[in-house]
Amino acid sequence: MSSASTSRAMLKTLSVVKKVKMGKRVEKILKDKGGSTSAQDNGDDDPNKTPEPYICTGIFEADFTEFCRRNLLKDNEIPAVVIRPKPPCAQAPPDNKSKDSKDSNASKDPTPDEGVDAANQEEAPPKTYVTKDKYAYFRPVVQVEMENEDKPTTVTEIYIRGWKVDSLMVGIFKQCWPIIEKLSVVNLWNVNLSEDVVKEFASFLPQCQNLKTLVIDGTWCPEEPWSLLIGEDSLLTSLSLRNNGITDKGAVMIGKALSTVKSSNKNLVSLNLSGNKITDVGAVAIANGLRMNRVLLSLSLANNNVSDEGAKKLGEVLSRFPLTHEEVVERRKLLSEKGSPDQGLLKSPPPSRRDRDRPGSVRSSSHMDKTDKKRDKSSKKKDTKRSDKDKDDARSNRSSADGRKGEKEDGKSSKTDAKKDKDDTTKGKKEDKWKKASFVADTMSTKTSKGKKTSSKDKRVPESDSPEILEAINPLLEQVESMDNQLWIPGNRCLINLNLSRNKITDTGMKGLLLAVQYQITLLNLAPSPAMKGILRMSLTGNDVKKTDETYVKLQEVLLARDPYYKPPEKGGGDNQSLAG
Repeated sequence: MSSASTSRAMLKTLSVVKKVKMGKRVEKILKDKGGSTSAQDNGDDDPNKTPEPYICTGIFEADFTEFCRRNLLKDNEIPAVVIRPKPPCAQAPPDNKSKDSKDSNASKDPTPDEGVDAANQEEAPPKTYVTKDKYAYFRPVVQVEMENEDKPTTVTEIYIRGWKVDSLMVGIFKQCWPIIEKLSVVNLWNVNLSEDVVKEFASFLPQCQNLKTLVIDGTWCPEEPWSLLIGEDSLLTSLSLRNNGITDKGAVMIGKALSTVKSSNKNLVSLNLSGNKITDVGAVAIANGLRMNRVLLSLSLANNNVSDEGAKKLGEVLSRFPLTHEEVVERRKLLSEKGSPDQGLLKSPPPSRRDRDRPGSVRSSSHMDKTDKKRDKSSKKKDTKRSDKDKDDARSNRSSADGRKGEKEDGKSSKTDAKKDKDDTTKGKKEDKWKKASFVADTMSTKTSKGKKTSSKDKRVPESDSPEILEAINPLLEQVESMDNQLWIPGNRCLINLNLSRNKITDTGMKGLLLAVQYQITLLNLAPSPAMKGILRMSLTGNDVKKTDETYVKLQEVLLARDPYYKPPEKGGGDNQSLAG
């Protein structure tokens, strides 16, 4: 009995020693891998200890998890970063040659393989779906797509589905996303954003240099601050705000973000506002945003509440429209900056530096100073040299003549001072004030025009080889037409895709859209422009108009001829197909 008890005691001591050794090995492995031991965990739990600053590695999963832990989120509360599931690829059909070879081998060797038990064979799991644990499907995850799944630094797209993104989570994204070099798409659906969260998104999204596409669908926000996402600093080229409950309040702000008299969005190419609650008021505001915008190519207002008034306004902006008083004033200021073309035809010599910097009244006083100096010199000479009376008389006559000339010039300058003072008050410091208000397209056109001059002198490059940046000019500087005491300019011909399907447009609104398309075609025939081709596609299905309506049918025929994706059926195609078959 004593020997048995001693053997048991020895076994217990050996097991304890093994556990201690295993614990030391685990701690050593964790240290080698950069993990934290229990002592370190206890030290990290110390509230007085300040954590060391974390440097992002560019690996989204590691950075996101670390920032979540530093914000005191538990492991079961941290959303998992997973690769976005893709539909299964279609399997290639089996090769007939391989089938024949297998059949021939089977005929040669009819005996079954040894060691294969048909009863124990298990079928491979299907690849059309993936099973998960209970409630795991409803846990928040962050789905990503990569260029190369073996390289975690190549994240290109991020998808978030069906869970709330609060201020804490957007603060973590603010630290992680700008470090991802290849991030180009962010897609959010039903994420319940607040106004502060949208403002935070708008503040740091421009820091993501390659982020061009932003999708926020199915997310309602009562304040509707969506216009902040397309501000002047925005680098987005595509924005989707479908099914967000946007009303006329949000549409008005979006229209102002597209363009005003003095500013315009310069990067947004596609805007999708389908499935919202925009009426004619919002459609008119968005149409006003297209007046000075020459960058947007695609606009979708499908499945809204737009009727004839909104359709007419869109047709007016697409054809031609009169300038408002504010736009006329801005046009005059821009023309005064560039200089009117009439001044170039007169070929007047450029004013001197003093004439540009000083008004006319100052120039007249300078003439007075000259005459006064001459008079002082003549009086001094009279006192010193009284013997030479003839010379003194001649000099005095000259000085008096100069004084009379100065007085005449003063009279002329005093008359012109009023006009010049008026011009100076209206112009002021034009170069400092209004260069910032002009569009980038205008500045680019002036740069290219300067580049033409230098290239024609040095390299002698013909004008036809110059880039077509000159096409993108400020709309206010286009040729105007005076009618009914108003200045009319051509409308927006850069928008090529307009979706107005499933609205409340009748035949009255269709007439306005038809006139706009016909005007664009006429203008394009008179002055072809590869940069401004006008509307090429327009979706109008599902409106309050019959398909047999004359205006609707004519509009569809005109649009069908301009659709770049439409291919007319070839004549005799059926005979050729039958012969080929």
